Amino acid sequence: MPRSDRIIVPDTPHHVMQRGHNRQAVFISDEDYTYYRDNLLLFKQEFGCKVYAYCLMTNHVHLIVDPGPDPESLSKLMKRVAGRQTRYVNKSEKRSGSIWEGRFKSSIISTHEYLPACCRYIELNPLRAGMVDDPAEYRWSSYACKVRDTHDPVVDFPRFYLALGADFEERRAAYRKYVLDTIPDNEINLIRKALQRGQITGGNRFREELSTRLGMRFSNLGPGRPKVVKN
Repeated sequence: MPRSDRIIVPDTPHHVMQRGHNRQAVFISDEDYTYYRDNLLLFKQEFGCKVYAYCLMTNHVHLIVDPGPDPESLSKLMKRVAGRQTRYVNKSEKRSGSIWEGRFKSSIISTHEYLPACCRYIELNPLRAGMVDDPAEYRWSSYACKVRDTHDPVVDFPRFYLALGADFEERRAAYRKYVLDTIPDNEINLIRKALQRGQITGGNRFREELSTRLGMRFSNLGPGRPKVVKN
C-alpha cells in the first residue's frame, strides 16, 4: 500500500521531476548526462521499472516511470540514481553535500487520458527552453528514439505509442505530428499543477478508479497533495 506522504501506485505511470539544489546546474559535461542515463538504465532493470519518457535538462530531470508491481521500486530507483549522481559530481568537483533540491516530485498519471500528453510535455522541454529548433536534436531525451531510427535502451515504448501504426515508420510519423501539434493551454497547466502539488494527472473517473482500487478517496481540490482518507 502506498504511503500517505507520497502516493505511488503499482503498475501505473508516474510523472517524476527532481531539481538541482537552488536550481543550480546538475549536468555540465556530456559525461554528467551519460552517467545519469547509464544509472537510470541500470536501476530501472534492477528494480523492474519501466521508463516511458525522460528529459535531462541542465538543472533538473523529468521522467515518466511505471514502478511495476512494487510501488516502492520508484523511490528506490530515484534514491539510487540521485545518490550516485551526487557522489559522482562531488568527487569530480571536490565538494560535498547534496546536489539535489530535496525529494523528487511525483504525480500519478491516468494512462488513457494523459500519458501521451505527459510524454509530449516532457520531451518538448528543450524546445520550450530554446535549446533546440527540433526536439529530436536534443541528445538527452527519449524523443529521438521514437521518431528516428536510433536505439535507446532506457526507453520502454508505451502501448499508446505502439498502437500508432503497424511499423516504426507509421508510428514515427504519427508521434512526431502529435508532439509538434498545437497543445491546449489547459493541458500544460494541468500537468504542471498536478506535478507541483503532488496531485493526480487525470480526471474524476480516474480518481474514482483509484479510490476503488486502493480503498482510498482522492481529491485534487486546492493546494497540496491529494487528500487521502482510508475507507
